[in-house]
Amino acid sequence: VPAGPPAPQLPLLERQAERERLVGLLARGRSVRLTGQAGSGRTALLDAVAADCAGLAPDGVVRLNGHRRTATDLLYGLFDAVHHAPLHRPAPEELLALVRSIGAVVVIDDLEIGGAALDELLEATPECAFLLGTAPDLPAPGIDAHLEEVLLAGLGRAASLELLAKVVERPLTEEEKNWAGDLWFESEGLPLRFVQAGSLLRQRDRLNTDPTAFDEYDYFEPRPDDVPPVSEAPTPETLDVPLPSLGEGAAPAVLLASRLSEAARETLRFTVALGGEVPHQAHLPALVGDTHADAALGELAHCGLLSPAGPRYRLAAGVLAQLEAGGYADEAAAHALTAAQHYAWWVSHPSVTPQRAVAEADAIVAAMGRLVPDGEAGRASAAVLLARSAAPALAAGLSWGAWEKALRVGQEAARIAGEVAEEAYFHHELGVLALCTGNLDRARTELETSISMRGALADKSGAVAGRRALALVADRSGGLVPPVRSQPGDEVPVVRQELPSGTPPAAYPAPQFLARQPGEEAPTVVAPVPGAAPGKHGGRAILGGARRNLAAAGA
Repeated sequence: VPAGPPAPQLPLLERQAERERLVGLLARGRSVRLTGQAGSGRTALLDAVAADCAGLAPDGVVRLNGHRRTATDLLYGLFDAVHHAPLHRPAPEELLALVRSIGAVVVIDDLEIGGAALDELLEATPECAFLLGTAPDLPAPGIDAHLEEVLLAGLGRAASLELLAKVVERPLTEEEKNWAGDLWFESEGLPLRFVQAGSLLRQRDRLNTDPTAFDEYDYFEPRPDDVPPVSEAPTPETLDVPLPSLGEGAAPAVLLASRLSEAARETLRFTVALGGEVPHQAHLPALVGDTHADAALGELAHCGLLSPAGPRYRLAAGVLAQLEAGGYADEAAAHALTAAQHYAWWVSHPSVTPQRAVAEADAIVAAMGRLVPDGEAGRASAAVLLARSAAPALAAGLSWGAWEKALRVGQEAARIAGEVAEEAYFHHELGVLALCTGNLDRARTELETSISMRGALADKSGAVAGRRALALVADRSGGLVPPVRSQPGDEVPVVRQELPSGTPPAAYPAPQFLARQPGEEAPTVVAPVPGAAPGKHGGRAILGGARRNLAAAGA
């Protein structure tokens, strides 16, 4: 819930028939695909249906968000919602066996997968009834999926005017009704447009009451003593603010933002730089430089500029393009760099748990992804630092989808920045990730690349770690460990020790000496060293290097 005063609770208008139909289909165990344009009120309808279906299934109702999530991510999210298994991520075969027995009503908003991927999700959970909120352009699943289709249209004119009056919290004037009628025809009755239009009218009412309502001293900044009082500044003729034009009502983001606080506008600049991902309100004071910047999230949400995306917020439909056209992306690279530096410090702090890092994963990945295509010096290095800092936390939080994104962006950023050691690290981690997910061929390729790069850098410990991981890949694949030629400097030092006189220990057979002819050179004898200390892996470190091994084999 954003900080600040609570927003008015808006009613669900003209959705009773769709609501009853959806509940009836889910009660019979049918899965439904709710299709509607962005801003048509899908999320509000899904909230109402989820509340109505609370007691239908034995495992209850599971709410998931499909924004930038694959079918595998959704299956793991379903598993985490039903099963209590902290610090455990089941293998793919175990996951399919566990989710197959789940019986729940699964509500997924903002679903971005379709076609074969959606078929895979539905086939893996035969005991679940799905309610999927999708956009119209998403590919439909196969015929065998047996999904019911429900289309969500816009509101009628009367319902749109009623919603507008609820947002403004007063009756509409005749002029406002005519303006809203034109807006209804232009926007095809999308509820989001009328929430934003109501915010414009609320701002207009406040300006008509107090023309200095949105000046630089508003909100939390006290007005200096030398500033004239509000009653002395305006005249009655300046209090009549006209209605917004039809174009401003259809695309109101820039006008709405211009009447918000500076902290809210700066938050929008960071959000545009992150591709529409809104940082959590706890990060806004550090990013914006204002101790009260966390209240900006409430301002933006109440104006209809934000829409919920699971436990977080992102820009509402169409707002990103409007703000970019209004100049909010002029310094996007600088804002992304600031966000990347902040997140690199934050995610490395000892007090930040992996779960908190996972909750902010979308903004973290967006920050480093924005810096990679930028050719300016230092920005790719900042993306490398953020990826290096965030990847272990995302891995520990079991968000392996975000972990893979961070590793791939970090590897590309390291290549651009020319940081070969960091690039080798990301190749190694990608190999470990592929090993964890069972993609052994990919793991072998990534690890061999990492070993070769670390060998060129004379990174002895890193090359040893890569060869150990490569040996584990060979063990998992069921084959013998491929022989790895020892690199210069990796040989185990030979401990030269004089053999004691007398009979060798009973554990080692005595070497057999042949009679030597006069003038013949004494043969080279390679014998075990009694009492040699165990090696690093439990063996005895006697000989090291390829030439000594050949000498021993010859003897």
